[in-house]
Amino acid sequence: MSRPDLNAVVAALRQVLPESGRPVALHEPAFGGNEWSYVKQCLDEGMVSSIGTFVDRFERMLADYTGAAHAVAVVNGTAALHVCLRLVGVQENDEVLLPALTFVATANAVRYCNAAPHFVDSSERTLGVDPVRLEAYLREAAETGPKGCVNRRTGRRIRALVVMHTFGHPAEPDALADLCRRFGIELVEDAAQSLGSRYRGRHTGTWGRVAALSFNGNKIVTTGGGGAILTSDAALAARAKHLTTTAKVPHRWAYAHDEVGFNYRLPNVNAAIGCAQIEQLPAFVERKRSLARHYQEVLCNVAGVRLFQEPPRAESNYWLNALILDDADMSRRDALLELTQDHRWLTRPVWTLLHRLPMYRDCPRMELPVAERLEASIVNLPSSASLRHAEARAVNRHRGV
Repeated sequence: MSRPDLNAVVAALRQVLPESGRPVALHEPAFGGNEWSYVKQCLDEGMVSSIGTFVDRFERMLADYTGAAHAVAVVNGTAALHVCLRLVGVQENDEVLLPALTFVATANAVRYCNAAPHFVDSSERTLGVDPVRLEAYLREAAETGPKGCVNRRTGRRIRALVVMHTFGHPAEPDALADLCRRFGIELVEDAAQSLGSRYRGRHTGTWGRVAALSFNGNKIVTTGGGGAILTSDAALAARAKHLTTTAKVPHRWAYAHDEVGFNYRLPNVNAAIGCAQIEQLPAFVERKRSLARHYQEVLCNVAGVRLFQEPPRAESNYWLNALILDDADMSRRDALLELTQDHRWLTRPVWTLLHRLPMYRDCPRMELPVAERLEASIVNLPSSASLRHAEARAVNRHRGV
């Protein structure tokens, strides 16, 4: 294992990233399709709230693209994940397994259900939950019986496992789904980062009973703010729509509600942007995969670092490219962040591991050696779909094309 020459890393990145004086964003949206036209149609029709033709169209497009039978559009990815957990029966005092290496919203959604996050380790091969180590941990820490899977130490039921597809790279959903079946645990996919990613030819978000997507401004497809619930269970889809529409009982004019629901429906004007974005999604994925190939080409001969590559049997959208230092040294990682930021390349570290945050320090967890190494060694590189497109245009201009 060698320590990287950080100047060599920067020299390699110069072959990909512009130095024009303008900051190069970590990830920014690309609007080159029908966004203006569709938003204008919403304004012309006066249909800008949560009812409108674009909401229905956006849901159909998501279902068609991912292969899920149903998609329910909501206001953001966290809301989608919150409802997913409700749909699979997560209740107060349950525990939900989730990676310590994930964005804080994954744990927050568990807390919204008054349940307890239970942190598990990651795999260096996928950056997601490690099914082999998780199974070994559950055999030691939990027992299954009439009450389902129960944490031996706390006595609480382990109701669900949330699998996050980190940076758009699929975890091993087949192995994790099998593990959940054997332990009587519900599988929920946090597919917020992985629209356009597939494992064994099957889209992420279709391996568990439910999955959550995000369309925040930094995602591969954006609606400004938005999310969606995917499921192939018609009853769960109907319940998702009911819960996210304030649990309003359908009626021509009466306002009757039969349980506590949530005002989580996506506005039509946001869905209009989403429809235009989905039309461009195949091109976005190809540009981002092309950008990842270019990063790999320029970094492959730089000692002490590697670009994370999609796992076996996966086809990733490369939402964020991850540079990984061979030596898990946070001071070295931060030095690289400082150096790249000095070049106005808006790199970032991975999220602080959730068990280190004050509100989650006392939550149950397994040993987390891999997550801790990854936290100290990952630097995310600028990954906008438009970045590779702009670079290609610049090369063509230089060649006179």
